[in-house]
Amino acid sequence: MKKIAALALSLFLTVGTALADTPKDTPKDADAQPAKPATPAKPKAATKADKSDSAIAAEIEELRQALQAQQEQLTLLKEELAKRDRQIDEARDAAAAANSRAAEATTKATEAVNTTAEVKSTADTLNTKVADLSASNEVLKTTVATATAQADSSKNSEDGPASIRYKGVTITPGGFVEAASASRSHATGDDINTQFTGIPYPNSALSRISENVFSARQSRLSLLVESNIGSAKVTGYVETDFLGTGVTSNNRQSNSYVLRYRQFWARAAFENGLAFSGGQMWSLVTESKKGIENRQEAFPMMIDPQYVVGWAWQRAESLRVTKSFGDTFTLAASIEGPQTTYTGHNTGNNFLFNIAGAGGGLNNLVDATGYTANKSPDVLVKAALDPGWGHYEVVGILSPFRARVYPCGAVPVIVADLPASCAGSGTSVAGAFNDGRIGGGLGATARLPVVSKKADVVLHFQGGDGVGRYSSAQLSDVTARPDGTLAPIRSAAYLAQLELHPSPKFDLYAYYGGEYAARTDFTILNAAGFPVGVGYGSPLFNNSACFAEGFPVVPPNPSPFPPVSSPTGAGSTSTCTGDVHNVVEGTAGFWHNMYQGSKGRLRWGVQYSYITKIGWSGNDSSATTGLPGVSQRPKAVENMVLTSFRYYLP
Repeated sequence: MKKIAALALSLFLTVGTALADTPKDTPKDADAQPAKPATPAKPKAATKADKSDSAIAAEIEELRQALQAQQEQLTLLKEELAKRDRQIDEARDAAAAANSRAAEATTKATEAVNTTAEVKSTADTLNTKVADLSASNEVLKTTVATATAQADSSKNSEDGPASIRYKGVTITPGGFVEAASASRSHATGDDINTQFTGIPYPNSALSRISENVFSARQSRLSLLVESNIGSAKVTGYVETDFLGTGVTSNNRQSNSYVLRYRQFWARAAFENGLAFSGGQMWSLVTESKKGIENRQEAFPMMIDPQYVVGWAWQRAESLRVTKSFGDTFTLAASIEGPQTTYTGHNTGNNFLFNIAGAGGGLNNLVDATGYTANKSPDVLVKAALDPGWGHYEVVGILSPFRARVYPCGAVPVIVADLPASCAGSGTSVAGAFNDGRIGGGLGATARLPVVSKKADVVLHFQGGDGVGRYSSAQLSDVTARPDGTLAPIRSAAYLAQLELHPSPKFDLYAYYGGEYAARTDFTILNAAGFPVGVGYGSPLFNNSACFAEGFPVVPPNPSPFPPVSSPTGAGSTSTCTGDVHNVVEGTAGFWHNMYQGSKGRLRWGVQYSYITKIGWSGNDSSATTGLPGVSQRPKAVENMVLTSFRYYLP
């Protein structure tokens, strides 16, 4: 701007100077009037005039050139000013645009700040989901790989699925095929199943011969059915073998033993830990591996299907309810179908508790022991504890007994002791009544994993009155008093187990167990006034011929009403009451898995057992002479070797 002002001032001064130098006497319109004829001047004057005009023309030319230069400079300044204005406008526009972009950037930055938290949260969630998806993807990969491998294996090796799916139900077949043998040093007449109380005393011819049995009857078939109904897991299970007999069963040409059902039950388990089971199943007295659940029973590793002396078990019709409190504590209660086992001597024809099986009602009509007319089922309760190391159980049993008693029935030892109301008759039903007795007991089990997955120690105990049927040796529950009422026999059973698993292919075991039945005896006087023993284990019983072989005979089947005594030593005419005091068994064996994989399992094993049966001491002198006789305590010993070769279904 200063340059423009200077240029204008310079222009003004130039114009002013030019105007000042113009002659004053020249009229304004001199250029418009015709020039007058010049008066010839004097030469000197003409020279001066020419000189003055030339100077003026030079000055004008100089001014014109200066003005032109200034105009050019002004033009340049104008162009520079216009350029500056354009630059200023461009700068203003750029500033405005920059401000606009800055505002927009600020807005976007604010939005970005606000969005960052959401993006971070979303990113965290996304990362979590991605991690979950990755884990699921790994599981899916494993599942797909497994399924693919199974499918490829199925194509290549013709392996089928382990289970069958049918209408939402999973069906799994199972079982094994067995070729077994039993070699006994003293014959018992048993198949692969050992009757421990049937080991012969020396008076029996069976004690003088051995026996060898080949059997496939323990071969087993099973079917497991599983499904979900609402929140309940429903399970059905059936398991069978051929260790039963029918009226026409024999071991001759056709070997026609019947298919026996071992287990046949259904179970509904809910998410809150409550479960209900019903059917034929293992009793609550049977040890469980963990908690209390069907198909989780912990069996001895025996080949013998009667297992081992001292082990508590039963399979019977049951209704059971179970409640689990987490993985640590479980309670259960059940009602189970009972049968009364009986042994008694010198009892009279004055009571009834077992009745003959009715063939039309599908019971075994030739079973000499008959069937108990039960008043009510046995009641059992059990608690199981799994604290993290070991497994512990406590079980209680309540077992009712009932007999129909006839006070005026015949008492063969001394009829004179009948009540006066019987009027000397020994067959009257006068005064008959039903008499009930209660038996019961307690049991406990502790399984101790002394070396994890390598060595287990197991301890069992069970004892009470009238609970002998719940242990392997099957000692009797009750005997009878002289008046015909039932008397529960006190019994006890114990078992110590050592189980070793040195490798996945080998299992070793050693067990020692025993069962005991107490004397439950009574004394009356015979017609001669001498004492006579009645009941079980009396020291007055006759054991005089338990030690010498007698001539072999087939003893008559006892009459269903009433139960009567028969020689303990089957096949001998000699007299040997021999009520069992205790049975003890020591056993050891092993199993070897030759193959275990997708095609099932192939294994074989050998078991050795040494069994001792000891009777209560007795004599037969006091009943005939009134004098005490020599105490006679019979003893029987059995050595057994059992073998098994099994193929388990996959």
